[in-house]
Amino acid sequence: MSRKRRIFSAPFKAKVALEAIKGHRTISELTLKHKLHATQINLWKKQLLDGAEGVFETGSGTKKTKPAVTDEPQTAELYEQIGRLKVQLEWLKKKVAEVSE
Repeated sequence: MSRKRRIFSAPFKAKVALEAIKGHRTISELTLKHKLHATQINLWKKQLLDGAEGVFETGSGTKKTKPAVTDEPQTAELYEQIGRLKVQLEWLKKKVAEVSE
């Protein structure tokens, strides 16, 4: 039986990574507290430390980045392509049926 993959929010990751950086608790204590693997905590800690200088690049660090572009135009194009392919498939099926008769 397969388990569902757990998805963690960005604030939770930041909280755990900050706890690891502070060093008030060991990594093994944090793994028990948050039910995570030590490798995952160390990865989030490394990501936080690597991205920390980005906070100070914009000045105050309170500016929001641009929102992610939605993929709605892409999905609309894909649905359009699916429709065209379905029409072509039906046409080919009719032609094959006519030839085989």
